[in-house]
Order: sequence, then structure tokens, then C-alpha cells
Amino acid sequence: MTDGSTDVLADLSSDHPFGLHHLPYGAIGVGEEVHLAARVGDYALDLSAAAADTEWAQALSHPTLNAFLDLGPDAWAGLRRWLQSELSDRAGRARFSAHLHSLDGLVVHLPLDVADYVDFYASEHHATNVGRIFRPDGEPLTPNWKHLPIGYHGRSSTIVVSGTDVVRPSGQRKAPTDDAPSFGPSIKLDIEAELAFIVGGSTPVGSRVGIDEAEQHLFGVALFNDWSARDIQAWEYVPLGPFLGKSFASSIAAWITPLAALQAARVPLPAQDPHPLPYLVGNGTALFGLDLTMRVELNGTEIANAPYRTMYWSPTQMLAHLTVNGAALSSGDIFASGTTSGAEKNQRGSLLELTWNGTEPLTLEDGSQRTFLEDGDVVTITATAPAGTGGLLQLAAVSGTITPTR
Repeated sequence: MTDGSTDVLADLSSDHPFGLHHLPYGAIGVGEEVHLAARVGDYALDLSAAAADTEWAQALSHPTLNAFLDLGPDAWAGLRRWLQSELSDRAGRARFSAHLHSLDGLVVHLPLDVADYVDFYASEHHATNVGRIFRPDGEPLTPNWKHLPIGYHGRSSTIVVSGTDVVRPSGQRKAPTDDAPSFGPSIKLDIEAELAFIVGGSTPVGSRVGIDEAEQHLFGVALFNDWSARDIQAWEYVPLGPFLGKSFASSIAAWITPLAALQAARVPLPAQDPHPLPYLVGNGTALFGLDLTMRVELNGTEIANAPYRTMYWSPTQMLAHLTVNGAALSSGDIFASGTTSGAEKNQRGSLLELTWNGTEPLTLEDGSQRTFLEDGDVVTITATAPAGTGGLLQLAAVSGTITPTR
């Protein structure tokens, strides 16, 4: 932590990608404890200490954000305004100086007790590519795709914070040319560049969240990698969908960007045709996309530049659909967008698409080639978005290294 003798944030520019217009939330190691924190430039502000005398103190004294998420959007906005006000003032920064920790060498933790996890399939370009790969003689999109946000219920206990190694999964697989299934390590281990939405505010079983109220439950976003074992997935997914091919690990960034920080990044959705059913439209003001550009690096080589603004379904539509049958929400729920892909080949957010299921290998900067991931490979996803300052906001990266099967 800083000693308070210098104002380390005095030179924080208004267009710093982690400036006062951003203020993402995370969890950091402080001695033997885990404390909630807000990222300010290249520092983490210990919230349990800095906000000890505020109305949010009790909720911020926990090692995860769940209790704060329970407080709802008025509290979320109030803490954000207070932080921006205090950090804009020299006296406020002086009061906070003892609670600032340099990011260098800082240990970060998963800032949520993840309650439930749902993964959607919201990119028309991704769904079309997958359909063309696996159903080359049929329609690429299934008949229901443009009528509802398709998703599957994932495994919350295997969501891990960025930097956590990913163990290559084993399972059953059967290629179309094989006579019988076999068991072993996945040989088609893949990535999925996604955006995760963090939910706040619980609802009872049997109720539903209307689309016009859905945003009141959207606290923030974080970059997400839904690692996928394509060979295991291909053998198991008919008729019930993804299971062991995805449940072994999903990585999330350590810092959660408040949705309020992305106001300047809001864009209209692509045209939705046919017109969705009324519960997915509401009064028409709840629908929005986000102008994020995701960059995927494999061992330091940029392999994809995926535009989130092309996503077909709004996050509010995903949340409304998730609850339309009466499914409950819990603070700490996560739902993810599904793979982000654009119209161009270099905009595809998975190796399945980038290599067309292994038939078109990628060449990395070191001269090596990849169809799917090898042990030791490091995948890092970053993203930028327009900021209200006129500059760019940078989402915290999500990264993971593939380790051999155990």
C-alpha cells in the first residue's frame, strides 16, 4: 500500500482506460484476507477499509460482491458516485492513500460466489458458421434461433478467475469415421471469446423479470472464456446439448466493469427479423447492444478481432428469456453471451470457426501451427469500448494456460 506522502493518483489522466469513468470491482489479497476493491489506474483501492464509514460498509466487508449486489441499483450507483467524487478531490485521495495497493504482484481472487451460470448463443455469425460446419447440406440456423435466445445451463463451480490454469479434460469421443467411442484427453480443445453479465437482486421462484425491468438486475460485465472440448461435445450433445465438453472450466476476468461505465458504448441491435414475441420487446426502450472490440491472442499472436456490437440478442432479452418460465435469479448469477464472432474470418471468436473445424490451420508468429489448443498454450482475451471521456475504456483481460490431463 502507499504511505500517503505522495498523491499517486494525481496524474491519472481522464482518458486512462482504467480511470474514474471506469472503476471496475474485484477482490484482492490483503495479508491473509480477501478484500473487495475498485481498480483506479494502476492501483487497487481496498473498499472494506476506504468505505468503512459509509452506508455500504457492511456489504463491502465481505470477500465477494454478493452482499453488495443484493442492495440493488440505487446502491450500485451511490457507491460509484461517491468513489468518483472522493477520487476527484485531492483531500479525498489523501484519505484513501493508505488503502491503495499497487497492482504489481497483487493476488486477485474471484470476486463472486457464483450462484448459477447460463451460457447463451447470441451471435448470428457464430451460429451460422457452426451450422455450416456441422450441417453443410442444411440450413445453418435452426428454426428457433431467431425467435428466442438459445442457451444452456452450465456449471457454476468450475468458473475460475483469470490466470488459473486449465487442465485438459478427458472424456468420451467418437469421430464420424470411428466404429465405437473411445476415452481419453480431448484433442479438440477450443476457446470461446464471450462477455459475461453479472446479476444482482434475487427474485422468487415462479416470478419472472420483464424485459423493461431487466436492466435493474444487470450490475456489470466481464470478459469470459468458455473453454470447450469440441470432440467430447460433438459426441454428447445430441439430444440434450452441452455437458462435459464445457463444464470442466470457464475463465472470467478478475475485474468487473459496471454497466454504468459502458453508457457511451451502447449501440442499437442489428435488425431482428422476424419480430420477436412481445415479452422479448417490451416498450422498445430496453434493447441495446454494446460496442466492444474483443482481441484474442494465442501465445502472443493475435488470432481474432471480434466485434460484440454484431450480437443479435440484447442482454436484457437474454435475462428476460432466462426468467420467463419462472426461474429465479440470485445475486451472483452469471449469464454469458456465447461466442462473439463477426462477418469476417479474422472476427471469429473460436478456433472451431477460425480453422473451420481443423481443416484450415492457423500459423502463429513463431511459425508453429494450430487447429486446436496444445498443452502449454496461453490464451488471452482483451477488449476496448468507447468511453464517455472520448477515449477508450479497457476491460480487464481474461487469460488461461492449458496444462496436461491429470
